[in-house]
Amino acid sequence: MEQLSKKEKTLEIARILNELYPETPIPLTHTSPYTLLVAVLLSAQCTDVRVNLITPILFGRADNPFDMIKLSIDEIKEIIRPCGLSPAKSKAIFNLSHILIDKYNGEVPESFEALEELPGVGHKTASVVMSQAFGHPAFPVDTHIHRLAYRWGLSNGKNVTQTEKDLKRLFPKETWNKLHLQIIYFGREYCPARSHNFLECPICSRFGRKSLFK
Repeated sequence: MEQLSKKEKTLEIARILNELYPETPIPLTHTSPYTLLVAVLLSAQCTDVRVNLITPILFGRADNPFDMIKLSIDEIKEIIRPCGLSPAKSKAIFNLSHILIDKYNGEVPESFEALEELPGVGHKTASVVMSQAFGHPAFPVDTHIHRLAYRWGLSNGKNVTQTEKDLKRLFPKETWNKLHLQIIYFGREYCPARSHNFLECPICSRFGRKSLFK
């Protein structure tokens, strides 16, 4: 294991990620801030692959809040059922669409506070929309990024809120939007939660907490 300062390790991890993932396409298919918001909401406890199979069906019926509220909650629930948690997600999609129409003329608001007031929208979802739809610096931390930050010794693993603070402190703000996607892609390809090959992982083999893999 290399003995580097945290700053040196952070720079090297960023270099590895930039080398492996110079381009970071957004994993969820969308055409607007609204369709991204709905897609991110659907991705809770569901894979991006499955969400991308379902959203063309849903957005074929309604790709804006005005059309979405023409559907019933039950109709939305039936379409999104394969994504899991469909009773709660369908209500959230229907109700947030009403709020967007009533308060924001059908537009997705461009602020963390307003987004987090919408049904079914937490800080992570708001961060994704702010970074990927509007280009504001944000560092969405899901369970995968939380896990990798702990594996790499970048955070203490206490909770996702602390991990987000730690990563924001370590990495320059101008890299956040791309970096969180790079970490997601890296986790899928090299650093999965299970069946992880510590010795072959380009980052864990050099900087990981080896005690986690005994």
